[in-house]
Amino acid sequence: MQGKVGIVAGLANEDSIAFGCAKALHAAGAEMLVTCASSKAERFVTPLLSDMGDPELVVCDVQQDEQLNALFERADQRWGRVDFVIHSIAFAPLDDLHGRVVDCSRDGFLQAMDISCHSFMRMSKRAEPLMKDGGSLICMTYHGADKVVDSYNLMGPVKAALEAATRYMAAELGPKGIRVHAVSPGVIRTRAASGLKEFEALAKDTEARAPLKRLATIEDVGNAVVYLTARSGAALTGMTHYVDAGYHICA
Repeated sequence: MQGKVGIVAGLANEDSIAFGCAKALHAAGAEMLVTCASSKAERFVTPLLSDMGDPELVVCDVQQDEQLNALFERADQRWGRVDFVIHSIAFAPLDDLHGRVVDCSRDGFLQAMDISCHSFMRMSKRAEPLMKDGGSLICMTYHGADKVVDSYNLMGPVKAALEAATRYMAAELGPKGIRVHAVSPGVIRTRAASGLKEFEALAKDTEARAPLKRLATIEDVGNAVVYLTARSGAALTGMTHYVDAGYHICA
């Protein structure tokens, strides 16, 4: 990854999957911009910058087009290109997330889909002209997109849409050498995951049933992202990669 440059979006704190990705990419030699969603999150992310090679931190709310534009304009100004974009962003209103899918509100569904799925498309559209020699676009999904997982609720259909979008984008952008992947971590104790009802019960069940008898870590996810963005992943695109200690194979 020496000489590679890109964006890692979605840091919130030291438990963020995005933090694991940024640390691994830095260790592999990449340079990056990193983002958090608000000035409130900025104070938790700033102390972590040294572990990521002191990247430039940009506050970027993905629902604000002007902020997304500014992020990619900054990347263009700094490097004139982008080699990778890591999208680790998801949100659903708690009332909709904690209820039945059939009961979710229209506004809650649209907000969850906009932030968790369509923002990946918006970021990819802005990255495309900067990936002049190809590149990698990676988002984060979960096993609940494919199978019904208790308490995952609304995020199941949203992540299913994200995985489908990944495949279509891979087909559309492949001729330009741009590879698109979804990474599917298992249960990880992140701030976003803590919003799920009965999260600890889900974590304990995952740890007990996974073939490796443990949970994946943000470092595990980061290492997988390095593999996918580096030359080692040059012939791979359009896939969902499970980084979950094997939990997804269990009935």
